[in-house]
Amino acid sequence: MRSALAILFLGIMLTSCQGDYFPKPKGYNRIDLPEREFTMLKEDKPFTFEHSKHAHVEPDSFNLTEENWVNLNYRKLGGKVHLTYLELETNGKDLKSVLNDAINLTAKHQVKAYGIEESIALTPKGYTGVVAELSGEVPTQFQFFVTDSTKNFLRGALYFDTAMKNDSLGPAIEYIKVDMAHLMNTLEFKN
Repeated sequence: MRSALAILFLGIMLTSCQGDYFPKPKGYNRIDLPEREFTMLKEDKPFTFEHSKHAHVEPDSFNLTEENWVNLNYRKLGGKVHLTYLELETNGKDLKSVLNDAINLTAKHQVKAYGIEESIALTPKGYTGVVAELSGEVPTQFQFFVTDSTKNFLRGALYFDTAMKNDSLGPAIEYIKVDMAHLMNTLEFKN
């Protein structure tokens, strides 16, 4: 009886290993995207906009002297949108110099970027904006700025706190890009 079971087991082992073996490709992390919900900015700033309820508004820790700089922290997605606000015509901040700074910050990524697509936008409030989408292994995949061309300038840049490749982050990047477009379209400068 034992020899019959051993022969049966050996037969199963020999016939089951005759197929070609193909290794599985590397998998991507699963990213569960929340339903879209927006709320009005509650913080007292010289601007207002609707932002995702899933993004926590927090003061920017990079430059503590700039009280109107904020971060939208998407904790569950591991991303942050850094929003920097500048009041034009103060402390030598004219529109031309601020635009040059914003363009140069985007251009610094050309070393690693496969491409940078820029487009000009006009918001429902009549503000002018520029959206830059960067492809490749760059630290920021999406940047924008919006200005009324006279007094106010708001710049945003999306960053992720992870070492994952950007193709793995693709769904989260696309999700936050839609949120940023909504932010731009609901942005209103107070002065």
